[in-house]
Amino acid sequence: MSTAEVSPAGLVSRPSGHLVINDFSIEVATVNGSGSQTANSVLMRSLFQMGIPVSGKNMFPSNIAGLPTWFTIRASKHGYMSRRKEVDLLVAMNPDTAREDVLKLESGAAVVYDEPLKLNTLRSDVHFYPVPFDKLVGPVCPEAKLRKLVRNMIYDGVVAWLLSLDLEEVHKALVKQFGKRKAKAAELNWGAAKAGFDWAAASLTKSDPYRVERMNATAGKIIIDGNAACALGAMFAGVTVVTWYPITPSSSLIESLIGYMKRFRHDPETGKATYAIVQAEDEIASIGMALSAGWAGARSMTSTSGPGISLMSEFIGLGYYAELPTVVFDVQRVGPSTGLPTRTAQGDILKNAVLSHGDTRHPMFFPASPEECFSLTLEAFEFAERFQTPVFLMSDLDLGMNNWMADPFPYPEKPIHRGKVLTAEDMDRLGSFARYQDADGDGVGYRTLPGTQHAAAAYFTRGSGHNEKAQYTEREDDYINNMDRLAHKFEVMRLHVPAPVVTIREKARIGFVAVGTSDYAVRESCDQLRDEYAVDASYLRLRAYPFTEELKDFIRRHDRVYVVDQNRDGQLLSLMRLEFEPELIAKLRSVRYYGGLPLGARTVTDEVARQEGQ
Repeated sequence: MSTAEVSPAGLVSRPSGHLVINDFSIEVATVNGSGSQTANSVLMRSLFQMGIPVSGKNMFPSNIAGLPTWFTIRASKHGYMSRRKEVDLLVAMNPDTAREDVLKLESGAAVVYDEPLKLNTLRSDVHFYPVPFDKLVGPVCPEAKLRKLVRNMIYDGVVAWLLSLDLEEVHKALVKQFGKRKAKAAELNWGAAKAGFDWAAASLTKSDPYRVERMNATAGKIIIDGNAACALGAMFAGVTVVTWYPITPSSSLIESLIGYMKRFRHDPETGKATYAIVQAEDEIASIGMALSAGWAGARSMTSTSGPGISLMSEFIGLGYYAELPTVVFDVQRVGPSTGLPTRTAQGDILKNAVLSHGDTRHPMFFPASPEECFSLTLEAFEFAERFQTPVFLMSDLDLGMNNWMADPFPYPEKPIHRGKVLTAEDMDRLGSFARYQDADGDGVGYRTLPGTQHAAAAYFTRGSGHNEKAQYTEREDDYINNMDRLAHKFEVMRLHVPAPVVTIREKARIGFVAVGTSDYAVRESCDQLRDEYAVDASYLRLRAYPFTEELKDFIRRHDRVYVVDQNRDGQLLSLMRLEFEPELIAKLRSVRYYGGLPLGARTVTDEVARQEGQ
């Protein structure tokens, strides 16, 4: 039932001013379970195929079907990928949110809406386009049970006409979406899109300024989500044991990996799988199996989100203290507790740095793009085995589950390096070894793998007190020596973590520090500050923790440094305050957003302008 029972008033017909070409945002408001994902993906890909940089973000509910969901598409000729608060073209298909969705629009926006909602008298400063979806879908979809799904493709056709989007690109996107096996479904949806396009061409008078024109900014690029990119990275890194327990928003990472491994990781002679993927009974069992597999010599991993990380805490401490390699993919979401499981955040940074009881320190890698989801995953597996420790790959829901434009991933050329692993031949030469002895001065001991055919190769792994030979001990000096060695190993890691990405503006007195998906908002904010306030800003994007000297040098050369956090308590800033000297801490300022939506540039710009007194 419509929430806006008003009388039709016709279209706004007034001069639109200058054209806005390839620089706008689209929001599609539907209900969960209505089948709109296909239509939204096709619309985004159609723009992409016209050479226009795009990004897509899905804001969906965490529980039952029928609740509101919004999908936003940003087209930016400048290549900006962060979320825009402003909506330029709204497709209003949800009766429960239609009135609110329209009232929040800025003047001059355009609205395509389901005609029975009667939204066109709510405002006089918005361009309204009523569409009789039910009337149009009937002739193209005789089966009534399919109409709810197919009718969404009609708005693709209408929007294509309004934007001057080549309809053939919609057809190509449909074929790609459904694949060869679902050719009939693609053709059915194509009929709906074409019906919407033809009806709009014959019935609507365009009055808004938004248009598309072909560009060449997407040639050679792909569209992929971060979870799939991480899965590809894990497969190419040589992972052989994968353990998991389903949790939003990380489940699709493992689901993608299952598909890739089934396709590519089988023995060519026997046809048998060369890997094991195990769905555990809970997150505790999952991390336990991953660490055990790492100890046994497998490249292992698990994937989860904040609540799962909390359950894994004790086992992560075992991994740190017994020095067991594995990679933990943390696709972060909003907490605490269940929180907002389908909203994005960077709320696990401080927790993961020191996870478990006692004195622990854990490396974290921070990808900001699908390309880095792939490349940093490769590095994470190498790092875990080199330093014999759990490594956290810190993604988030925005990166993991949303669609991103990316360059194709390069095929890995470097051979896999397993770290300090002793073979039987090594044991013949050495005669014996001490598992937790720092023989090379880097804090990393040598290890053997189970099954090594040598009498001196065996050792115990202990989560209790142990000496250099892995023998049980509660001696004070043994414990202190062991903990000091682990602390030294962490310091050595600083020299080997992925380096930050640094952009220095010579005249800049302020700088930004951020991680992960905050990157897109910060880079656009730097442009906004320059263009709107004549303020230059440098930028350092961290790709890993522990912090390196580049970060300290960056802070020293600026008067003020704004640390951008997607959490309430400024966790990245807090971690920096724990490590830095007072003169550096005094330069740090906080920019925080924790509403659960992808961070937008305007949020960053407005807060910095306020703190700078602009």
